[in-house]
Amino acid sequence: MEETLQLFDPITLDEMSGIRLMNRTDTKFVTTKPMLERLLQMACHDYYAQEIDGRRLADYYTVYFDTPDCNMYTVHETGHTNRQKLRVRSYVDSHLDFLEVKTKNNKGRTKKKRISLNGFNPEDSSTFNVQCSTYSEFLNDNLHYDPATLNRQLENRFDRITLVNKGKTERLTIDTNLNFHNVTTDHYRNMGDIVIIELKRDGLVASPILKMLRELRIKPHGFSKYVIGSALTNSELHCHRLKPKLYYIKKLLNI
Repeated sequence: MEETLQLFDPITLDEMSGIRLMNRTDTKFVTTKPMLERLLQMACHDYYAQEIDGRRLADYYTVYFDTPDCNMYTVHETGHTNRQKLRVRSYVDSHLDFLEVKTKNNKGRTKKKRISLNGFNPEDSSTFNVQCSTYSEFLNDNLHYDPATLNRQLENRFDRITLVNKGKTERLTIDTNLNFHNVTTDHYRNMGDIVIIELKRDGLVASPILKMLRELRIKPHGFSKYVIGSALTNSELHCHRLKPKLYYIKKLLNI
């Protein structure tokens, strides 16, 4: 895969800064590494690949917070369209860490608000306190939950490829090597060859990748890392509405 990524023209992190897409529509696709290899070969002339210190495959770490009864999970799993997630996202290679609130409304729009963190350690997120007064103003302005009710629930590590179309109107993130660790149950789950592709764009602007995805018969398929990761690592959680997604994932994994 690294060799195929070298076929793309590079784009730097600074050049990416103007393509924020903080109020956007997201479309997700689930596939496997062999299919991703074919997609990258098809897309190399229409997209830039983000490059940081010569690397085009970036290391990411995320920790999600929720109430003790996992209300954020439940709101999503039961199909409510107005929902939120709270997480710390760590861009490990570039040493950037953010506390983020993601809000999705009933029109399918996702808004992300975030604040920089200083001194966060992705190797030991237990030292981070979301109830710290430093973040209270940010959380009071953006989060519908009381931070005092929230605890770490799920850790997630993965490698990410970020592509930008030549018109710079969209970003395509491609996540591989997904691993989940449930803080509550201490269960782990490696996702093998599963690949999560997410098309992020303002509105429904034309996208070169959609034609390629259709040609490869890779169809839109929702995948929330927090929700799927939680369902796979905590047997106590209700997951009736997730069963088709979980079945599809197991089919891709041949299990």
